[in-house]
Amino acid sequence: MCLSICICFIYACRAVGSEAKKTKVKKKTNNPHFDEVFYFEVTRPSSYNKKSHFDIEDVDEVDKMEIRVDLWNASNLKFGDEFLGELRLPLKFLRQSSSYEAWYFLQPRDNGNKSLKPDDLGSLRLNVVYTEDHVFSSDYYSPLRDVLLKSADVERFITKRLNYRKLFTSRDPNTIFRGNSLTSKCIDETMKLAGMHYLQVTLKPIIDEICQVHKPCEIDPVKLKDGENLENNRENLRQYVDRIFTVITKSGVSCPTVMCDIFFSLRESAAKRFQGDLDVRYTAVSSFIFLRFFAPAILSPNLFQLTPHHPDPQTSRTLTLISKTIQTLGSLSKSKSANFKESYMATFYDYFNEQKYADAVKNFLDLISSSGRRDHKSIEQPILLKEGFMIKRAQGRKRFGMKNFKKRWFRLTNHEFTYQKSKGDHPLCSIPIENILAVERLEEESFKMKNMFQVIQPERRVLYIQANNCVEAKDWIDILTKVSQCNKKRLTVYHPSAYLNGHWLCCKATADNTPGCTPCTGGLPANIQLDIDGDRETERIYSLFNLYMPKLEKMQEACGSKSVYDGPEEEEYSTFIIDDPKETYKTLKLIIEGVGTLEQEHAQYKRDKFKKTKYGSQEHPIGDKSFQTYIRQQSEISAHSI
Repeated sequence: MCLSICICFIYACRAVGSEAKKTKVKKKTNNPHFDEVFYFEVTRPSSYNKKSHFDIEDVDEVDKMEIRVDLWNASNLKFGDEFLGELRLPLKFLRQSSSYEAWYFLQPRDNGNKSLKPDDLGSLRLNVVYTEDHVFSSDYYSPLRDVLLKSADVERFITKRLNYRKLFTSRDPNTIFRGNSLTSKCIDETMKLAGMHYLQVTLKPIIDEICQVHKPCEIDPVKLKDGENLENNRENLRQYVDRIFTVITKSGVSCPTVMCDIFFSLRESAAKRFQGDLDVRYTAVSSFIFLRFFAPAILSPNLFQLTPHHPDPQTSRTLTLISKTIQTLGSLSKSKSANFKESYMATFYDYFNEQKYADAVKNFLDLISSSGRRDHKSIEQPILLKEGFMIKRAQGRKRFGMKNFKKRWFRLTNHEFTYQKSKGDHPLCSIPIENILAVERLEEESFKMKNMFQVIQPERRVLYIQANNCVEAKDWIDILTKVSQCNKKRLTVYHPSAYLNGHWLCCKATADNTPGCTPCTGGLPANIQLDIDGDRETERIYSLFNLYMPKLEKMQEACGSKSVYDGPEEEEYSTFIIDDPKETYKTLKLIIEGVGTLEQEHAQYKRDKFKKTKYGSQEHPIGDKSFQTYIRQQSEISAHSI
């Protein structure tokens, strides 16, 4: 709890009466430190004499006294200052030593002997989950982190297996992935992690405009405000929907590679499971990209970091209407008007009941669910992204070949970048998308030619291209960068000038394999901040592994059994579907070893901490009811470790 102003009241109770003294206000702090001294006079009884000062009865009476400390939050509101809590300190604690220092847990106000009836208190039902992790330095997590980082190479396999299991149990192609299954939750989280920047680029500009302009878009006749025109509102809403639909369906090349790989697996698995339904390859993908990604982001932009706060009621209503329409457009259902319970939505949807919208959705879904990798054996029609005539400089495959400039027809698909003499001819050169390491502009001084850019390939091979104008050059650079931006071997530096006459014109280096001298563009934008603590995330994963260690050990045992025994499968292992038991066994072995090492470190840390535990410290203040629970838990841990 953060306090702007804190006030402390000190009371000497019972024997002193109502005498109270107040500290100075500590402003703008949630950790006040007062450093003030107060004196309270204790009135001596009539039996006082110079020899004994107090008799025994008087001493007992003083020991019964207490100091009460109240903490208040100063407020200028009409309701007065806010009570934060109090503590009561018997004077006998102070008489036992010359100084006393301890931390106390603030308690609620003491109402004397008055007690409230249960009916007067009311009830509040809460579901609270508290998780506590002790995070060590990075070197402790290296073994487990190394195993986790290797999993990047098998993500497609995991997703494919999850998709297959989910689809195998589905009977209706129209309702697949509608529920919250393990598969849908995994893909949801992956889209949120990998697609956050994709949403920022695609939706944020229009969402910001909607939140700032506040155009009236209410189309429910019952909810119209005075002075609003229904037709004008429909037109405002139609323009917003049309613009958002257009930016979504034209953003296919910007879709992150990991999401495209997942959608490719979804489409292939769905088509294989429901071979008689030609539209299932679209509905399987749209149930995620539209239903679980774009529509929720439009409906609640603050949850997807598109806006800092929840929109106001009018804007929220506009976003709700847009989200409903976009979701229906993306679903490609045959009876779309029937999807709306409200008649005014069915009437509004007639604006978009044209074949061009369905075609745009299908082209978009085809693009994001296609795979740019050439190793797939599935028959897949390449999707054309851009084509046109440009001038290229020969790459000089022969040692002494002439490197002249020639006009060629260039063609970019989601699989490869090619050029040929004329449109329709056989390609003279083909560059797989995964071999594009960087796409950058080329300085004019290199060949005394404008509007040039370079496509950098493995082994420092560079294709120099001249576009017809600056606009076309930018378009080619942008789209080539987007389709290759997630390639694993993308360069971080490049040469902005060409290699001519035995040296690079930019840095004058003589070796043609010299690393670049200028940082590449097209990476993560500067405004994208990655607020991720790797050690903290690894500790959280360790906690989950440790919680389910019995299941991991049972799975490892099943993998070992399947690796060495080819006979009938034992009944206790029949629940595991393992494609590669040998490799899975090795992975589980490394995970269990890493978790075991961390578990020992945690146990040692808790033992050391328990030895230093002191009741009345800042970590365990007096009055903390959870202290006894902590003592019992640590005692059990110590006994278990022994």
